[in-house]
Amino acid sequence: MKYQSKIESQYLDQLFDGILSLKNREECYRFFEDVCTINELQSIAQRLEVARLLDNSYTYHEIEKDTQASTATISRINKCLLYGADGYKLVLDRLYEAKEKE
Repeated sequence: MKYQSKIESQYLDQLFDGILSLKNREECYRFFEDVCTINELQSIAQRLEVARLLDNSYTYHEIEKDTQASTATISRINKCLLYGADGYKLVLDRLYEAKEKE
């Protein structure tokens, strides 16, 4: 069954197609530094780390201490992991697989 996003649009399609065209980490840095503010990038990176820690059964207190994320942010990410579109899970699984291959 194909996933149908609630936020799908031609502009998001164009953005995602552009992201998918990036070939390496350097190209990602170049693009995202132009598209996002430093704070936005740091927030996205922090959210992924919070998701990773939640996926590895860290407590809210440990995550808050390690990442400086608020408990509201941690809770929101936890809800995404439990009831969301599985985007975090998809990325985390691929990161775990890549790490195993190293």
